Amino acid sequence: MSKRGILLSTSDIRRDAVLDAAIVEFAKSGYHGTPINTVAVAAGISPAYVFKLFPSKVELFVATLDRCFERVEQSLATGAARVPDADPERVLHEMGGAYAELIADKSLLMLQVHALSAADVPDIAGAVRAGLQRVTDYAKTRSGATDAQVQHFMAFGQLCHLITTLGLDGIDGGWAAILTAGIRHPNAH
Repeated sequence: MSKRGILLSTSDIRRDAVLDAAIVEFAKSGYHGTPINTVAVAAGISPAYVFKLFPSKVELFVATLDRCFERVEQSLATGAARVPDADPERVLHEMGGAYAELIADKSLLMLQVHALSAADVPDIAGAVRAGLQRVTDYAKTRSGATDAQVQHFMAFGQLCHLITTLGLDGIDGGWAAILTAGIRHPNAH
């Protein structure tokens, strides 16, 4: 098996399988509620091998967050590539659309939500900050937008989290319409 033209070792393949399984499992029950055994079963390997790859649960969660933010950045790049010119607002708009498509599968979204709930763990808080820095820097650099435009983009991203997490699309009532107005969301599942 290869990744970007590089032949992967068995441990690299298993590492990827563990991270993919960890995204799903941590998204379900968070850092505190997910035992390593659950991730191991989902990845189809032994808990001992998970610990060989990731010596602690914190290291596994941090690596999972790194994978999450890598995918977020990739989705932003996909959205930005849809814009033939360099208009910052259009680039940010398409980045936002691509991100909305990404979080329609709630696993990456819920992983981020659970990461915030475990931010009392210093390494997890650091990983969230590093991920947000990565996404903010990419959005700023790739779009050429002003700081205020990027702040608005990131704020709308957090509003997207709220809308998607709580399923506010389609809720009757003025308050939900106010929050969801002008925000595009594919149907979440």
